[in-house]
Amino acid sequence: MNAKFKSNLEVAGIYLIFGIMTVIIVYPIIWAIGMSLNSSTSFYSSSIIPENWSLVHYKWLFTDPHSDYLSWYKNSMIVSGATAVFSVVMTSLVAYAFSRYNFVGKKSGLYTFLILQMFPAMMAMVALYILLNLVGLLDSLTGLILIYVGGQIPFNAWLVKGYLDTIPRELDEAARIDGAGHFTVFLRVIMPLAKPILAVVALFNFMNPLFDFLLPSIVLQSSENYTLALGLFNFINDQFSNNFTRFAAGAILIAAPVAVLYLFLQRYLISGLTAGGTKG
Repeated sequence: MNAKFKSNLEVAGIYLIFGIMTVIIVYPIIWAIGMSLNSSTSFYSSSIIPENWSLVHYKWLFTDPHSDYLSWYKNSMIVSGATAVFSVVMTSLVAYAFSRYNFVGKKSGLYTFLILQMFPAMMAMVALYILLNLVGLLDSLTGLILIYVGGQIPFNAWLVKGYLDTIPRELDEAARIDGAGHFTVFLRVIMPLAKPILAVVALFNFMNPLFDFLLPSIVLQSSENYTLALGLFNFINDQFSNNFTRFAAGAILIAAPVAVLYLFLQRYLISGLTAGGTKG
């Protein structure tokens, strides 16, 4: 009886934790949706979902001549999409080299990747600003993309290398016996088997620039180059621009491309997240 009661108590505790976490996660989303449907610009509402709800703020974002939302959305898609693509390409090449070849400095390189992950990106902000200014890429989407791609290589390479180590080397040897070169083995043998972990890298590197505010606020200075996070901040950044409802509407729409990409990559994500840590 005591054992059964203890077991039921543990199950009840688990469900209680799940319930609390669900409220913490879901409530802000519902609140943001409700605020975006509020026809006024007030931060407060009598209920989470207004009784007389309206899509006026969504319409304003896309149709008002004073709104730069579409431009910000386009910039964010360019930065996030390019970062995801180039990160996958660069990371797969680096991880493949560290996983399959022995060379001088391999161990030191891996430890360097590990150490670099210990330092926050804030430490390099001033240096990155000066570097971009020197090469003429300050206040440009290209400079922002380069920083995102380069900054994610240490973590991504370590993650993908762990996954590639789980792929049997006998497959490489069999392909080379059939006359395949190094690049053919990489493209035709390894990469198709590495789709799960590459999907994880693509999703993470797509999401990071989309939601990041700090780095774009340092690199980008012109309004036409703003990303969504930086542009939406203008709606609430001073006492004369308290457009919280428009901010909420714009923020809700940010989730759309992430949801589409997640649905497209979901069959790869679970295996990609779990298999990379089994060996390395």
